[in-house]
Amino acid sequence: MNEAVRSERILGVHSIDHVGFSVPDLSVAERFYKSFGLDVRSEGAGLGLYASGQPTRSASIGEAKQKQLSYLSFGIFEADAPRFRDRLSRLGVPLISPAPVAGSNGLWFRDPAGLLIELRVSEKSSPNRKPRAAPAPGENVRGAPSRSGAPLVHPRRLSHAMIFTVDLKRIIAFYSDVLGLRLTDRSGYNVGFMHGVHGSDHHMLGLVNSTAIGLHHTSWEVDSFNEVGLGAMQMAGRGFADGWGVGRHVLGSNYFHYVRDPWSSFAEYSAEIDFIPPGAIWEAGDHPPEDSFYVWGPEPPSDFTVNHEIK
Repeated sequence: MNEAVRSERILGVHSIDHVGFSVPDLSVAERFYKSFGLDVRSEGAGLGLYASGQPTRSASIGEAKQKQLSYLSFGIFEADAPRFRDRLSRLGVPLISPAPVAGSNGLWFRDPAGLLIELRVSEKSSPNRKPRAAPAPGENVRGAPSRSGAPLVHPRRLSHAMIFTVDLKRIIAFYSDVLGLRLTDRSGYNVGFMHGVHGSDHHMLGLVNSTAIGLHHTSWEVDSFNEVGLGAMQMAGRGFADGWGVGRHVLGSNYFHYVRDPWSSFAEYSAEIDFIPPGAIWEAGDHPPEDSFYVWGPEPPSDFTVNHEIK
C-alpha cells in the first residue's frame, strides 16, 4: 500500500480500524469466519478477525446472551490525537474513562444513539488509491481454473461496516462534526454512506435508520468480481448458502455477495468499490430507493434491512 497522505488542514479519521460485537457462541463464530476466509485468533475471552496479510485486527468478537454490536473503532494519525481531544471537549462530548477495552490507547465516547466509539492511533488500513482489479487473462490461455482447482478466497482487508442506528439525520451530523467523516450518498434519511477525508472507499461506514443500534454487515474486500463468486461458492459448500447475491450495487458500484451469519447479520464479499482520493470533493446525492440499492442481482431477502438485534 502506498504511503498515507495526511492533510494538516483537515481533521478526520483515516480508517475504520475494527468492529466490536458479541455473539452467543464463539465456536460457531469461529467456524463461520474461518469458512469465510479470515484468520480467526483466540484473544483473551474472545476472538479476533484478521484479513489476509493484515497485521492488525479488523474485528473483535466477544460472547454474550445475544448477538449485539458493541463498538466501532476508528483509526487516527498520531499527530491528530490532541486535536481530536480538543474537538471533543469543545463540542461537549464527554470521554469515557477508563477505556472499556483492555489494551486500548484510544479516546472513548458515545454517539447520540448510545453506541461506543473509539478513536485510536493506528496505521491507515483504508486504501490511498483505488486498488486495481485483477487483470483479465491474455489470449490463447484458459482463463478459469478447474472447479476442483479453484483457490480459496481470503479477503484482503475490512472495507466497511454498515450499522443500524437511531435518528439518521442527527447521526450523520455527529459523525461529520466529531469524526470528520463526509456524507457520500444517502436515500432520504433511511440509508446513508460516509467516507474518510484522507483517501477512502465510497464508504467506510454505512448507516441504516432503525429504532435501535445493531450490526447489519461487515464488508471484506477481495481481489476481483471472480473472487466474489468464488467466495459465494466457498461458503455454500461449507453450509452457509443463505444470503444475497451475486450482484452489483448502485451506491459504491461494488460487486457483492452477502452471506447470512448464524445470527441474521451478514458478511459481504466486495470488489471494485468506488474510491475518493485524499482531499477530493464528492458531491453527495439523495437518491430514490430504486436507484440506491443495486443495479442487477437477485431479489434481496425480505428481512435484509431488519434489525435482528431488536428483541
